[in-house]
Amino acid sequence: MPESDNTLRALYRVILDRKANPTEGSYTAYLFSQGMDKILKKVAEEAGETIIAAKNGEAEPLCGELCDLIYHLLVLCAEAGLPLDAVFAELDARAKKIGNLKQLKTVDRNT
Repeated sequence: MPESDNTLRALYRVILDRKANPTEGSYTAYLFSQGMDKILKKVAEEAGETIIAAKNGEAEPLCGELCDLIYHLLVLCAEAGLPLDAVFAELDARAKKIGNLKQLKTVDRNT
């Protein structure tokens, strides 16, 4: 298993633990206490910040924003009851499709 898988799994376990055992002062526990709407708002905010960082073309800020987005996506998975293994399984299934190009549609823009 790649090290990044272990890192994501370890982070997801911490997130699940914060959900099950809220800790005073924990940002993750705070997100769960605020519910799905707050979590979704944070995912949207981090996605926007990731887009801006990508447009600015600097790797370090982009990396930080991507990490923030991934963290909030994992919180969303936990809140929604979606196991991380389900996400990995879907990614594996999609990876097997690499190379299966879809037919590009041609559009007649003159009519």
